[in-house]
Amino acid sequence: MDDIEMVREWRNADRVRLNMAYQQLITADEQKAWFETINNANNNYLIIKYKGEKIGLLNDKNINWKKRTSESGLFIGKPEYYATFVPLLVSVAGIQATFGVMGWNRHYARILKHNTQAINFNKMLGYQLVEGQEGIEHQLYEFTYANFLQKAGKISKAVASLAGPDKSIRFLIEEADYKSGIGERFETALNNPIIPLKQSITPEGLWFEGSLE
Repeated sequence: MDDIEMVREWRNADRVRLNMAYQQLITADEQKAWFETINNANNNYLIIKYKGEKIGLLNDKNINWKKRTSESGLFIGKPEYYATFVPLLVSVAGIQATFGVMGWNRHYARILKHNTQAINFNKMLGYQLVEGQEGIEHQLYEFTYANFLQKAGKISKAVASLAGPDKSIRFLIEEADYKSGIGERFETALNNPIIPLKQSITPEGLWFEGSLE
């Protein structure tokens, strides 16, 4: 809740707004109303932090916990990070976490047809255009578990080369996550992952830790 005004300012910037399906300027009241609709167990919105600085937003929305599917999205709010490895690092780490650790079945992404930069970026990751989307302006792409298995080695190498020698992976479930209802969902999923994780309780919340090696 504390970051929603910062996210609104990022979202209203032309460099972000004009690549979104909804391109109107968002008011503070509209932002608060939007937050109330996504602050639940079926949407996971994360602030991207790099070297202690908040630089963007990563999300999994419309989560289907039974089918293990969701719609993924990312934008960088700080333009100085556009032409860096950071967006790629965040993306491949997210793919590794959801598919490689939690056993997700499918990710979706919606991209405007004219946003060739985002299309090329997502295709490079392994997303494919869904059949029948060619003539649609706001196109649907998908990334499946089969795609992940084909690219798992390259994804792991990408994470290792971008992040360095540390192969650890950590999930933190905070008090606010339990208030929204998503905390219990993630706790259940992380107690039955593909990669075994250790639990520890700290003042920050409940940590799950493991290694990608």
